Amino acid sequence: MNNFTTFFVNGWEHIVDIKAYDHLLFVMTLCAAFKFTQWRQVLVIITAFTIGHSGTLILSALDIIPTNPTLIDLLIPFTIMITAIANIIYYEKEGMFSDVKIKYAIALIFGLIHGLAFASNFKFMLFSDTIIMPLFSFNLGIEVGQLFIVFLFMIILWFYTKVLKGKHLKWNLFVSGAGFGIAATIFLNAL
Repeated sequence: MNNFTTFFVNGWEHIVDIKAYDHLLFVMTLCAAFKFTQWRQVLVIITAFTIGHSGTLILSALDIIPTNPTLIDLLIPFTIMITAIANIIYYEKEGMFSDVKIKYAIALIFGLIHGLAFASNFKFMLFSDTIIMPLFSFNLGIEVGQLFIVFLFMIILWFYTKVLKGKHLKWNLFVSGAGFGIAATIFLNAL
């Protein structure tokens, strides 16, 4: 495999690996408040998340910011809990997230934090002086992996709302509540 493929596959595997359940949980919680028809906003939010963690990957790879695994292990579940709370607070009766700009900001800012978790793996994989192509391909793998997870998530949402005739509010409450509960457990275990 060439360098591009190696970094792409590592980015993809970092997201779709069940061991990366904290990132999967964040992505699903991030998307829970959106309906199937809002897929464009979901794509923008997922890309905002990728842009956020790309920023910290660059800064960390260049040794501009240090990584502290103990702090990161606390911050990542905290971001999931905050996202779950935002899903409930900003959810409107019409079944839409009331202020999409808040959700974009959450994705971008929390992407910075999640990027710190990627940073240690990324720095370990670097074996050349240039980081541009490895960073691009690693992030592309992460983005494609996230979009794959979101695609599966949205298919399940579609099935729930269209076939089972479930209410989106219940979907949002369930996914956000589960995200909060699992993240709270991760947070407490990290203390």
